[in-house]
Amino acid sequence: MSFIDHLGELRQRLLITFGVVIVVFVVVFNYSEELLKFLMFPMEKELVFKLKSPFVFFASKNLKNVSLVFIQPAEAFWMHLKISMMAAVVITMPVVLTQIWLFVAPGLLPNEKKFALPFIVSGCVLFLMGTAFCFFIILPFALGFLLTYKTQSLTAMISIGSYVDFNIKFLLAFGLVFELPIVILFLTRFGIVTPEKLAKSRRYAIVLAFIIAGVLTPTPDAFNQTLMAVPMIVLYEIGIIASKIIFPKSKAIMKED
Repeated sequence: MSFIDHLGELRQRLLITFGVVIVVFVVVFNYSEELLKFLMFPMEKELVFKLKSPFVFFASKNLKNVSLVFIQPAEAFWMHLKISMMAAVVITMPVVLTQIWLFVAPGLLPNEKKFALPFIVSGCVLFLMGTAFCFFIILPFALGFLLTYKTQSLTAMISIGSYVDFNIKFLLAFGLVFELPIVILFLTRFGIVTPEKLAKSRRYAIVLAFIIAGVLTPTPDAFNQTLMAVPMIVLYEIGIIASKIIFPKSKAIMKED
């Protein structure tokens, strides 16, 4: 394909993706109030660990002095739009990944195209796992800490805009972090890294995981930092195991090329 043909193909894929997202957004916007109430979960609930049954459960937080407000006339309306758009993007993630794959597939070898379905499925599953882990574990702990830290003489009046942006930022961050195994597999497939290099760099990866966790987590305590760093380390190890499985095949394909 010529450069102009590639641009035409890209335009077609973008139009399909944008059209599907807009259609889903229109449908989801009718349920934006329910989505906003669901997004309040991390502020209203906290994860509790016990030595007796039930060992893990969600309890209501005692945050009597915390309320959400809007400080600009259109702020509440724009937040409903933003929540609906983010929900539409998440729902249409399989379509988005499919269009990405269809765009790059013509430049791939026949034996490389078989990775289409695993790429789409694993990408969606890992992203949803990351956002769910953040939403049900990280955010309740983080908000519980931030909203109760030396606030006995203060009244929290959080704007709906800042609250929604706070949640979306960390949900997206954790969703992308959980894509680490797929990134490692692609780097392995194209010979940029090898399982041996990944294994030798394990201690550096552990240090880097805690540094990234320290930057991304909203609280300064080591507990929340560990909650993010440990999954990153586990995902790194999963990437090493997966790369060991596919690396010999990738190496053989590279020699043929």
